[in-house]
Amino acid sequence: MFNGIGFEYPWFLLLLFAIPFIVWYLRKKGEGRSAIFYPKAGSASEFSDIRSKLGNLPKYLNIAALILLIIALARPQSELSEESVYAEGIDICVVLDVSGSMFAKDFDPNRLEAAKMITREFVTGRTNDRIGLVVFAKDAYTQCPLTVDHAAVITLLDEIQGGFLEDGTAIGNALASGVNRLRDSESKSKVIILLTDGVNNAGEIDPNSAAEIAKEFGVRVYTVGVGTMGEAPYDIPDAFGTKRVMVPVEIDEPLLQKISAGTGGKYFRATDNQKLESIYKEIDRLERTRIEVSSFKRKSEKYLWFVTAGLVLLLLSRFLGYTWLRRLP
Repeated sequence: MFNGIGFEYPWFLLLLFAIPFIVWYLRKKGEGRSAIFYPKAGSASEFSDIRSKLGNLPKYLNIAALILLIIALARPQSELSEESVYAEGIDICVVLDVSGSMFAKDFDPNRLEAAKMITREFVTGRTNDRIGLVVFAKDAYTQCPLTVDHAAVITLLDEIQGGFLEDGTAIGNALASGVNRLRDSESKSKVIILLTDGVNNAGEIDPNSAAEIAKEFGVRVYTVGVGTMGEAPYDIPDAFGTKRVMVPVEIDEPLLQKISAGTGGKYFRATDNQKLESIYKEIDRLERTRIEVSSFKRKSEKYLWFVTAGLVLLLLSRFLGYTWLRRLP
């Protein structure tokens, strides 16, 4: 009946069923009775037809006032629901291979750009998390420290280009750099997403040792091998510009599997853009931000509005009955 309104004593509303009988009684009581309107000044002949037609208005105002007062007795209340949301973010460090082989064309437009594009979408969806970036080739470099400023993360992600680090694949150094970004984190959940398309062939830190360090600091590592099966097209410079050749795809899957398994993470193989996107979605699902919602309700009394409106109608009824619509039976 009243959207958003509840009643403390709803049984009083049963009195509303008596209103039709009251109306019937008053109409029956008035049948056969003649009356003349008695104005405050002047004679009855001065009354217009409209006053004659409104002769029963005070009676209807009384009925409306009675309805409002019955509703007031039921004590109407509006219920205000409020929620207090507590979100516990996750600290995530994306460790991205930028070695020369990441320019292979088995992804669109190449592995590196595809990884950047899909990582961008992932960052955008992690609203409550701190995210950092580490890039690596022959050595590792922190592109962006952990931050909740996702616009800054995306800007620095877009600036990543291959060739500014000496070529090579230092998986151990890269993993250690990622752990270094996370080791002082007070978050209950710390995650590294490591994307590479090669075999560890550089760096001073052994990948297995780096994995042990990650485990010691409670960092879960999700490893992603990027590259199609078999061979992939790759553009190399020649005297006429570039030529496309097929190069073998070599990913140390046993090492990546061991790193992820030892740290409580998971290994994935991405063979194209769609597969890489689905991997990020699965990681997103596995590492959902924990949100606790506490709700409470407040009630606001509304009966005073109905009491006031009812009294106003009663006063108006009396005023009209003794002045403009005054009549003598």
